Amino acid sequence: MADDWRTDRIGSALRGENPTVLRRLTAGFAVIGDVQFLPGYSVLLADAPHVERLSDLPRAKRLAFLSDMDHLGEAVERVSRRADPAFRRVNLEILGNTDGFLHAHVWPRFGWEPADVVGRPVWLYPRDRWSDARFALGPRHDPLRRAIADELAHLHAED
Repeated sequence: MADDWRTDRIGSALRGENPTVLRRLTAGFAVIGDVQFLPGYSVLLADAPHVERLSDLPRAKRLAFLSDMDHLGEAVERVSRRADPAFRRVNLEILGNTDGFLHAHVWPRFGWEPADVVGRPVWLYPRDRWSDARFALGPRHDPLRRAIADELAHLHAED
């Protein structure tokens, strides 16, 4: 599979070509992360490719994006809690320091994480975690993908 979608994650999601998409939400796309050293890591992509920051959105769309972030965070939390008794919490982050498009990170956190990073931001993990093939998203993550997508559908039905 070509990785062209990686250069235009939002555009490829809008075209139905982004293979990481879990579900279309109100103001964006829930996607599973490219790396899974913390199983369940997901990202919310805004559905407006040229929006760089939350404050660029009109108020109603901004609130919809934050609601989508809440739904994705809750879905990841529910799935992580069921899958791993060492699950601790979910961290939600809107950073935008590297990628110039609006997105939010949803990081599940676990008690088995190394002591030097368990209470610190995920970004302080060693660089090899981000590039090691052992943690790359692949077919073995399909059950996790389905579980998060199912939780998102369930939460959408509750609204």
